[in-house]
Amino acid sequence: MSSPTATAPSRAGERRTGVARIVTASLIGTTVEWYDFFLYGSAAALVFNTLFFPTHDPLVGTLIAFASYAVGFLARPLGGLVFGHFGDRLGRKRLLVLSLLIMGAATFAMGLLPTYAAIGVAAPILLTALRLVQGFALGGEWGGAVLIVSEHGGERHRGFWASWPQAGAPGGNLLATGVLAVLALVQTDETFLAWGWRVPFLLSGVLVVIGLWIRISVSESPVFLHAQAEAAASGATRKLPIVQVFQQSWREVIGAIGLRFGENISYYILTTFVLVYVTTHLGLERGLALNAVLIASAVHFAAIPLWGALSDRIGRRPVTLIGAIGMAAWAFALFTLTDTGSFWIICATVTTGLLFHGAMYGPQAAFVSELFDTRVRYTGAAIGSQLASIVAGGVAPLIAVALLGRYDSAFPVALYLCGAAVVTAITAAVIRETRGRDLTVDL
Repeated sequence: MSSPTATAPSRAGERRTGVARIVTASLIGTTVEWYDFFLYGSAAALVFNTLFFPTHDPLVGTLIAFASYAVGFLARPLGGLVFGHFGDRLGRKRLLVLSLLIMGAATFAMGLLPTYAAIGVAAPILLTALRLVQGFALGGEWGGAVLIVSEHGGERHRGFWASWPQAGAPGGNLLATGVLAVLALVQTDETFLAWGWRVPFLLSGVLVVIGLWIRISVSESPVFLHAQAEAAASGATRKLPIVQVFQQSWREVIGAIGLRFGENISYYILTTFVLVYVTTHLGLERGLALNAVLIASAVHFAAIPLWGALSDRIGRRPVTLIGAIGMAAWAFALFTLTDTGSFWIICATVTTGLLFHGAMYGPQAAFVSELFDTRVRYTGAAIGSQLASIVAGGVAPLIAVALLGRYDSAFPVALYLCGAAVVTAITAAVIRETRGRDLTVDL
C-alpha cells in the first residue's frame, strides 16, 4: 500500500500537470485571437489608410483607418454579454472554441477582400463589417480564457497561472508584428501594398486550426461544474446573469472598468499609435518601428507572468499601483526619447512602457476574476473589461492621432496617457484586495 507521503506529491504533480495543460491551451488560443485582432491595428497604421481609405493627406487616411479599427471595440461589449451569458449557463469551454472559430473566419476573410481601387466604397464597408465580427469574438474570448485558468488553479498561485492567457496579448502582437516585419524585410513597399499584406491575414486560417485542436482537448472548469451541480440540487430559479451582475455586482463592474482603463489606453498607444508616430510624424522607416515593437513585445511577453507571480506574494493592488504610477510618470519621457530617432533608444523606451503596462496587466486576470461570484463571473468579467475597451483602448489610437494632427506635438498625447494611468491608480488604491479568495465560495 502507498504511504500518504508518497500519494500526496503524486496528486500535487497531477494537479500541476492539469493546470499547465489548461494554461497552454488558453495561451495558444488567446495568442491566435490577439494575433488576428492586432493584425488589423498594425495594418491600419501601415497599409489600410492607402488601400481601403485613400485620401490626399496620409494622416487623415490613417485617422479614418483607426476609426474603423475602433469600430471593433464597439462590438466587444455585445460579445462579452452574449458569450458571458452562455458561458455562465453552459460552461467556459464551448464558448472559447466558438470565439476562436468566429475570429479566425473573419480575419481570413479580410485577407481575401478586394481593395478600394477594385470595388470602391464597398471595400471599406466590408472591411469594417469584418472588424465588427472580430470585436464580437474577442469580447467573449478574454473573460472565458482567464476564467477557465483561474478556476482550475488554486488560490496560492492563481495570479501566476491566470497571467499566462494575458501573455497571449503581447504574444499575438509579437506574432503579428513579426510577420509584418519579415514581409517588410523581404518585400519592397510596392509588393507589400500589392499583395504582401494579405499573407498575415490568410495565415490566420492555419493558426486557428492549431488553436482549435489544442483548445478542444481541455476540460471544463471544476468551479463552474461545482456551481452548476449546486444550482441543480437546489432547484432554485436562476436570474439572467446580466440582471444579477447589475443588481448585485455593479460596483465590481465599475472596478473592472477602472482597472482596465489606463492599462488598455497605454497598450494601444505603445503598440499601435507608436507605429504611426515613428513612420508618419518622424518620417522613419516602417521596419524600424516594427522591429522596435517586436523586441519590446518579446520582453513584455516574458514579464507578464512575473508580475502575476509577484501579485501572489504581495497582492493584486500593490503590483497594479506600481504599473499605473510608473506609466503616469513614463508618459512624458516616452515621446521625448522617441524623438531622438535612434532605434535602440526607441526600443528601450517602448520596452520600459510595456514593462509598466505588464504590472497592470499581469495581475488583472486573477484580480477581475476574484471580484465576481461563480454564477455571474463570466458575464461580470466580460462586461466590465469590454465596456472599458470602448472608452479606453478602442479610441486610444484615434484620440492620439487626432491630438497629434491638431497640435503637431506629442505632449497632449503624453497628458492623455498620464491621465488614463492615474484613473487606474486611483481604482487600485480604493478597490478591495482579492488575493487568496476561494472562488467556490460566494461573497
